[in-house]
Amino acid sequence: MYRTEDVLATLGMVRHYKLDVRTVTMGIDLHSCASPDVATLCDRVRHRLIHYAGRLREVCQEVQGRYGIPIVNRRIAVSPIASVAAGHDAEGLLAVARAMDATAAEVGVDLIGGFTAQVQKGWTESEKRLIEALPEVLSTTQRVCSSVNVGTTAAGINMDAIALLGRILKDTAERTRSHDGFGCAKLVIFGNAPTDNPFMAGAFHGAGEPDCVINIGVSGPGVVKAAVEDLVKSAAVRPTLGEIAEEIKSTAFRVTRVGELIGREVAARLGVAFGIVDLSLAPTPQVGDSVGEILQAMGVERLGAPGSTAALALLNDAVKKGGSFASSSVGGLSGAFVAVSEDAALAAAVACGDLTLAKLEAMTAVCSVGLDMIAVPGDTDPETLAALIADEVAIGVINHKTTAVRVIPVPGKAAGERAVFGGLFGEMDILPIHAAGGSTAFVRHGGRIPAPLSSLRN
Repeated sequence: MYRTEDVLATLGMVRHYKLDVRTVTMGIDLHSCASPDVATLCDRVRHRLIHYAGRLREVCQEVQGRYGIPIVNRRIAVSPIASVAAGHDAEGLLAVARAMDATAAEVGVDLIGGFTAQVQKGWTESEKRLIEALPEVLSTTQRVCSSVNVGTTAAGINMDAIALLGRILKDTAERTRSHDGFGCAKLVIFGNAPTDNPFMAGAFHGAGEPDCVINIGVSGPGVVKAAVEDLVKSAAVRPTLGEIAEEIKSTAFRVTRVGELIGREVAARLGVAFGIVDLSLAPTPQVGDSVGEILQAMGVERLGAPGSTAALALLNDAVKKGGSFASSSVGGLSGAFVAVSEDAALAAAVACGDLTLAKLEAMTAVCSVGLDMIAVPGDTDPETLAALIADEVAIGVINHKTTAVRVIPVPGKAAGERAVFGGLFGEMDILPIHAAGGSTAFVRHGGRIPAPLSSLRN
């Protein structure tokens, strides 16, 4: 039952504070497409994508028109290609990626994720070949996104894979030099990746999912910021942080209700299952749609100053509590993204020197996802990139949470220069890496960092 005041509040969110459904992501299982013949495999992939997603654009437009709530992006996530295309060589993997890319364009979605390998405990030859194919795939396709899970709390951290990915990032950036290394923005390196993740660039259709499912990602930073600002301005006395948390919970409740309503309607019209609402607050480069601005509304005027981590922890927890109360179908990453180039306030804090790489790493201990959309100097060596990845994955593995790295070494540019990725990917000043090159020997040991002890936690 929807109450009148909730309906009116939701209408206000849409009209004044940029509330929208950020993504409708269709998850599709592709395991039945496997074939030893690459042409057959690509043909099966194309037909299965069209079978399920052929009407996705049309249905999203219908639902958007009925409810007046914008649906910004339509996307597809498929089964990890490392298993679907197991046994094929680099040329075969590239052919599958190109089939995915072309079909995504044909059905009218902007991104397709799932060019994925999960190598946390070790890798098969197929998985290693997929990772080695990434520079060619990410630099020659438009819509294909990739992810690699390199660690879990149960398995530990695969340092061999991380070392290879350091070199892959350098190669991918160089092949997309004309766009500031943009190819790296389509690759997410995970620790403890969830299997129901609908958010790009790391989305894939994981084990335990049905043949086809609709997942929803809502936006909402502008809505939450406005709610906090209104509370602070209208209160007779300064509201406590507990009262601010309550306001965020109430707002997250309404935002999640909207997401679930849209998701179930789209799924019903397509005749497929409804999956989850990802509660993540995802920013855009537009002023007024920023996670950083929420922290500023809470009183952290300079992002990166002491208190920033605590404020982000409050925000993240309140969003999860409000969203969980609104829907029993939540999953994915669910939290607050601190995607730097995609968040105008965070990018501004980097530009003025308030927000450093070290502070960002600390903040990722309490939020989703991790070091996200961060530009670093183009001359950063592969071992330093690998060490950066290992640090972030270790935070997730030790603390039983998802973390990820989406970092771009910008070819030909140094710290302080501007990296421009365009559209929702935004732009930012390039961050320096402190003591770069200081852990080369550590990375070159390789092997696997053992799984952490789950008892004796403190």
